[in-house]
Amino acid sequence: MAVTQLQILALTTFPLVEPGADLAQLIVAGLADQRLELRDDDVVVVAQKVVSKAENRYVDLRNIEPSARAVELAEKVGKDPRHVELILRESNAVVRHCPGVLIVEHRLGFVMANAGIDASNLPRGADDQSEKMLLLPESPDGFAEQLRNRLVTQSGARVAVIVNDSVGRAWRNGTVGLALGVAGLPALLDRRGERDLFGRTLEATE
Repeated sequence: MAVTQLQILALTTFPLVEPGADLAQLIVAGLADQRLELRDDDVVVVAQKVVSKAENRYVDLRNIEPSARAVELAEKVGKDPRHVELILRESNAVVRHCPGVLIVEHRLGFVMANAGIDASNLPRGADDQSEKMLLLPESPDGFAEQLRNRLVTQSGARVAVIVNDSVGRAWRNGTVGLALGVAGLPALLDRRGERDLFGRTLEATE
C-alpha cells in the first residue's frame, strides 16, 4: 500500500543529553510527556549530536598534538592545526581542500566536510577552559539497532530508528539530512529493472 501521508512530531521536552544518558528512556519519557505512544511502522529519528553526546565522543583540542601534515594542511585551509589533526585521524582520505573547505572521506565511508567534527551546541561553563569538539558516533548502525531493540521492548511497537546528521553540501548553500545509521527499515530501495510512468526501464535508480 502506497504511503499517502507523512507526519513529523518533535519531542518538545527532550533534555540536553549528558555522557552515558539512556536515550531510549529519554525518548519514552518525552513521548509520555506529550501523551504520545509509538505505533507499528513509526520511525524514530535521533540527531547525531545527541547520540555522540550520549556516547561521550568529546575530544579536547588541548590534548591534540598536530602532525606535520596537519600543520601544512591547516595553513592551506585556514583552520586550527589541532582540529585538522582530529579530522585526519577520523578520515580515510582527503578528497578536496581549498581555503575554508576540507572535504574528507570519513572512516565510516561518508564524504563530508571536516569529518563531521564540530563544536556547535556543546555545553560550556563560565569557567570551562576546555576546547571541546564532538566526533561522529562510533557505529551509527550499531547504535540505531540497539536503540530500536530497546524501544521495541519498552513499547511493543515495531518501530525503526534513523540516526540523522545535518550536513552541508560542498560549494552549495544550505544543509541536508543524512542518515548515518539505520535500523528496522531498508537504507536503500533498488528500483532498477522496474518501469517508470511511461514504461521506460529504470537503470540506475536506488
